[in-house]
This record gives sequence, structure tokens and C-alpha cells, in this order.
Amino acid sequence: MTLTPERNATEDTPVPEGHVRLTIDGQVVDAPKGELLIRTCERLGIVIPRFCDHPLLDPAGACRQCLVEVEMGGRPMPKPQASCTMTVADGMVVKTQHTSERADKAQQGVMELLLINHPLDCPICDKGGECPLQNQAMAHGRSDSRFVETKRTFPKPLPISSQVLLDRERCVLCQRCTRFSEEIAGDPFIDLLERGANQQIGIAEDQPFQSYFSGNTIQICPVGALTSAAYRFRSRPFDLRSTPGVCEHCSSGCASRTDSRRGTVLRRLAGNDPEVNEEWLCDKGRFAFRYTGSQGRITRPLVRRADGTLEEVSWTEALQVAADGLLAARAGGGIGVLPGGRLTVEDAYAYAKFARVVAGTNDIDFRARPHSGEELEFLAAHVAGGTVEDSVTFERVENAPAVLTAGTDPEEESGIVFLRLRKAYRKRGLRHFQVGPFTSYGAEKTGATVLHAVPGAEAAVVADPGADVVAALEQPGAVILVGDRAAESPGLYSAVSALAARTGAAIGWLPRRAGDRGAVEAGALPTLLPGGRLVTDAAARAELEQVWGAPVPAAPGRDGDAILAAAASGELAALVVGGVDPQDMADPTAAITALREVGFLVSLEIHTSAVTELADVVLPVAPDAQRSGAYVSWEGRRREFGVALDATGVLPDCRVLDTLGVEMDADLFTQTPAAAAGELERLGSRRAGGVAPDHTAGRARRPGYGQAVLATSRQMIDDGSLQIDEPALAGTARRPYVKVNAATAERLALVEGADATVRTDRGAITLPVALTDLPDGVVWLPTCSPGSHVRPTLGVGHGDLVTVGPAGNGSAS
Repeated sequence: MTLTPERNATEDTPVPEGHVRLTIDGQVVDAPKGELLIRTCERLGIVIPRFCDHPLLDPAGACRQCLVEVEMGGRPMPKPQASCTMTVADGMVVKTQHTSERADKAQQGVMELLLINHPLDCPICDKGGECPLQNQAMAHGRSDSRFVETKRTFPKPLPISSQVLLDRERCVLCQRCTRFSEEIAGDPFIDLLERGANQQIGIAEDQPFQSYFSGNTIQICPVGALTSAAYRFRSRPFDLRSTPGVCEHCSSGCASRTDSRRGTVLRRLAGNDPEVNEEWLCDKGRFAFRYTGSQGRITRPLVRRADGTLEEVSWTEALQVAADGLLAARAGGGIGVLPGGRLTVEDAYAYAKFARVVAGTNDIDFRARPHSGEELEFLAAHVAGGTVEDSVTFERVENAPAVLTAGTDPEEESGIVFLRLRKAYRKRGLRHFQVGPFTSYGAEKTGATVLHAVPGAEAAVVADPGADVVAALEQPGAVILVGDRAAESPGLYSAVSALAARTGAAIGWLPRRAGDRGAVEAGALPTLLPGGRLVTDAAARAELEQVWGAPVPAAPGRDGDAILAAAASGELAALVVGGVDPQDMADPTAAITALREVGFLVSLEIHTSAVTELADVVLPVAPDAQRSGAYVSWEGRRREFGVALDATGVLPDCRVLDTLGVEMDADLFTQTPAAAAGELERLGSRRAGGVAPDHTAGRARRPGYGQAVLATSRQMIDDGSLQIDEPALAGTARRPYVKVNAATAERLALVEGADATVRTDRGAITLPVALTDLPDGVVWLPTCSPGSHVRPTLGVGHGDLVTVGPAGNGSAS
């Protein structure tokens, strides 16, 4: 498709193949066959007013505001036509409102009809100042109204969810919201009700608008009919300071816009980036930003005194105390570094360099979650050192003939990947295969064929997925997406590698956290150095030593679990921890014990946590709104963002580590994100050259009497630490359940809707029962949802055995 119509086309020049020739407002133009007339006009710079039209939604012709005059074969059509539904045709002659009085009058008439019942409350409407209806009424409407009757009114606002409010008086029935919900998100909870003059937008009484993408309907609403409960009446658009940004909540790297006023973030909107998130944003990315101003925010350094209390001190004193403690630890046992997965690539690089240059160790691991050695081999072979040019991308997923997902549920863990899968399924029938214990909501909406797997035995399913799956993945352009939950299934990374080699399908790694891919590239791992270099590669170490001016340890370091175990036993004398929630670790109890027992603990954090409660020194670092930098998305795409709020008093991790290094007689040269990024770029990236993992597939455990195998995974909206102080967002979280199949429920005497208790010797979780298509003998719980914090409460994880029974029943004890 051409980017612009050919303005210089004449009747004598040949029409390009796949194009048609037409005349618009006296200009002879060539346009691609099948293109909507309104798009051709846009490419010519001709503005046609519209409300229902949206480039990412199917044509509807609902508002009729885009009427134009059309002639075909020298004969004018009997009435003006909607340019948003009519495709271009050879010989067509089009006159817009700029050259046709008839089209102009038609548009003015439609505008008058739309304003008959629309309230004149612009001064108090949230949309006022950025409202297409305001703008187009001024540009294309009449200067006065002939309507003298009483306007229709409704009770308002109508809460269609905890975070989306509906003002039916303002609605112009453009159907953007209903079309988005049905076409894009696959959540058709909002629809047109009634008929004729009584037609209105609404929801079913027993089915609230519960969608992970509901906030997009607010942004694309062309009037103030849909508003945000969190933002309503809080500011005028012209009082806001807008800053382009990148979402920090998953690895998609969505473009966003942060709107702030007087130093407080008031709202976040989706940015327009066709290569990544198009114009969409999940609700977590849109609404979960209040953590920047939470009551637990740390804005001053803290040092633990002799009496055990944490006291606010100056940066100078805090850094000196931290340096003294770490110098003593380096000489008397060593230092472990746990950066966490929410860091920018610049901050992750600073941690990686701090570990090698200052601490003199490869004991560094960003994976603040269950992980494995098999995963390290997979990352070295398939991920580290890659770029967006040689990686799987959103576009490649959308155009793939077949996609297999394993160790991930995209709707819950990477919402924009889910939207691309759904788009491909709806537009061209993508064949999606999902390896998992049951058919999730997202799998239903992408038409996925679920390859049911018992927890812990997913590798066997991937190793032999069936001839139909293999044939689909052998098609050119096929993709396998594997998530970081694969680390909890022994042999799954190896099976994915083998299946890709067998079929020729491309592998994409889809981690859950925003900073994970960047941390891999920055070398925040015990076996990998920056740029995808192997720790065991002498030439790679020599490259770094020349740039860093310091020796690089040759022996691979400990992984996160081993670092914590060494800290608990006294083998390591100190830990430097940044952005790690111990509750996310494979064994939270062991993690807390290690943090408590280690000789010296330095925490770099945004707000109070289980780590800061035990730390000897707490150094406040800046959240995304108060720092600049970049994430590397799961595609390998660098996603830069700038400072949105005043950053007085807090510093990015890279500068804190640089200053701490100076206090320890080493210079990291990472004082600014730009400096860190520049050095990492100079180092360059290269594939590590690691060998694809080849581990034995795990076997499912056999449950005994009253037992089941536990399946667990996170939901998008849950009790994550960056979702605090967001009651409107929390109101749309999916309700946690104990999920089993009918046969297992009967065997364990469970009743759908009644409470069941899942128990280990550590604790118990009680939730209502829901029946689904899980394998027999398997029970599912959400990992980190209200009332269901699996690892801290039960002390077990995916694939382990648990006892299950009716709540209050002794058989579950």
C-alpha cells in the first residue's frame, strides 16, 4: 500500500497495479483498492469530521458526520454518502464539505441532530478542552440551535465498572466503545440497549463491564460520555503537563502519556505507536500509577541505629555507612547483588557493573521469582545479545500463520501481545496453540487450541504436541512464545528449543516484568556479562576489562536462590538489593530468613517493603515518573522515556550505585542514565553463543488421597506492589477461585460456588470453587491475588502437591 495517494496523477498516466483512480475536490488521485474514502482524504490532507470512525475499528457508519457528495459514472448518488464506510472506486468523483454545499449542509444537519439532546455542560465535562464534539461543532456546525424543546436527561453517572462511569446524556451513539469491546478486547459486556429514540449504551445487570482493557473506551470516546472514576473532576486538560512515557508494568514497552499537575500524576493515556501498542493500553498500565505518591514512599536515606530503629540521615552519611559496611563484607565473605526485574536497562547495567567492578563477584541475579539453571542456558542461547531486527516482534506475531504459547497466558501477563493474537485470530483466523492446565479467558478469545498439561509435565506436551501442531508450526513465519513461568516446569525450555529446531519456528521470550529483557542484555545474571557475553568466555572478559579498567571474575556466580542461601548461612557477608519483593521468590520464608540473617543489607527502594524493614541502609531511588532511561521490551526494542515529575531528593539507581562505588574507591561512570546507556552501547551486543538447553522433561506428581497437583499463575490485576492505592483498578480484578474439573470436585467433595480450602503444613487458602477444564487431579489458585498468596502462605509452587477439601472439613487439614 502506498503511503500517500499520487497527487500528480493525470488522466494520461497509467494507474499503478492494485490502485484505482478517482477525483477528490478536483484532485485526480490514485488510491489502493479497498481503501476507505475517508482514509484517502486524510492522506491528501483533507479533513472530514467524524465521530464513529477509528482507524483500528471496523467501519460502522453510525454517526453520519462524515457525509460527502459522490458521483459514479457521471451520475450523482441520490444522497450524501458516509465516507467512513465507502471504499474508493475507479472513476469516482468526490466532493467534500470544502467544495460541495450539499455535503456541507448535510454535515451541519447531522451536527444539529447530535446536539439536540447533548447537554451544554462543557465547563464541567472532563472532555472539555480536548473534545472532538466541541471542535467539530465549531468548525462544521451551525452557530445557533433551532431546538427549543426540553433535552432528554438520565440519572448520572452510571458506573458500568469501578473505574468507568457513563453519562448517557452526552453519548452520541458512535459505538466506538461497543466496537472496541467486542472487536479488540473480546469483552462484549457493553452494548446498545433499547431502540429508536430510546437507544442508549449500557451493560447487563448481571454482567458488569469487567475487562482488562476498559480504559481504552474512555480514551477513544469522542465526547464526555465515558469518564474515569480516578480522574473525574480532578483537572482541566489545559492545566496538565503531558510527558511521553513507557509503561513499566510488563515487558511490552507500551507507549504512554503521563499527565501531571502540581507535581502529582493525575492520569495516564495510551500513546500512538503502530509498531508496539498501536493506540491501546491495558488497565494496569493506564491506572496503576499512584504508587509514586503512596504513603510508603521513601524520599530520604535511612540508616539503622544501634537501637534497631531506622533514622533519616543525609545522603553523605548514608552512602558512607553503606560503603563501610560493604567494604568490610567484601573483605570478609563477599557481596551478593539482587537487582530485581523492574529496572531500566541503564540501572540494570549499573548493578551488573557494580557486582563485577566494586563487589568483585558474579553473584548477581535479577530474577526475583522462581528460576532455574536451564533458564540461564536458554537465555544465553536464544535471547542475550539479540536485537529487535533478529527477534520475534509484535508485527511478526500478528502476521504469523501459527503461534504456540507456553509458560505464559498473554492476556494475564502481556496484554498487548494478547491483543495482537486476538487481532490476528479475528482478522485472518490465526491458529493459536496454548500449553496450559486449562482454557483461560484469553485462550477463549484468541480461539486457542489448548494443549492441556499437568503442572510440572508441560515439557512432555511440547515435546510431542501432535502432528497437527507440528505441521502448523512448520509453516514459514510460525512463532513460539515462551514465558518466564517455564522455569517452574523442568525441561520446558529444552522442549521449546527442540521444537523450534524441529519445525523452524522462531522463538520469542515473553517475560512478565518490564526490566527483564534489559537486565539480560545488561548482564545482570551470574553466567552472562553485558551485551550477551558469557562469563566463561575469556575474550569477552578481556573486552570488558579493557573498557572497565578492572578485572572481571572468571567463575560463574550463584543464582538468586543460591545467593540467598549463602547469605543465610554466612557464606556471603552482605547483600545489595533493589526492587525485590521476597514474596515473589520461590521460597519467601527462606528469602526473608536470608535478609534477616545476612551480616549487612543495603536496599535501594521506592517505598517501604519487607526488604527495607530489615535493611541496615535504605537508599531512596526514583520511580519512572521521576527518572529518565529506557526499557528493553520483550522484542529487544529500546523504549526510552523522560522525566515527568520533579525528581528533587531521589536519584536513579545508576547514580546511587555510581556514588556508592566512588565511596568504595571505584568509579562506575554511570552517574547518569545517558552515561550508562552510552557505555553499554559502545560495548555492543552479540549472541552469547551458548548451547541450547537439553534437560530432562519433568514428570507430574501423583496426588494421594485428598490431594491434588497445584497449578498457579498470576492475574494481571492482583496484589502486585505497583498496584497499591488503586481502589478503582482493584474493583475490576478477576475474582480468585479454587479451580478444579468436575471429576476432581466430585472426588474431593467440592461443590461449585461453595468454599474450598487448599492446605499444606505451612498454611491454608480458602476460596470459592469454580469448575473448569483442568486435568483430573489438578487444582488451580491465583499466585498473588487477594486471599490467595500462594508461596508465602502455602510454601509451595507450580507442580507441588497440596491437600484440598471443603472449607472447614477435617479432610483438608
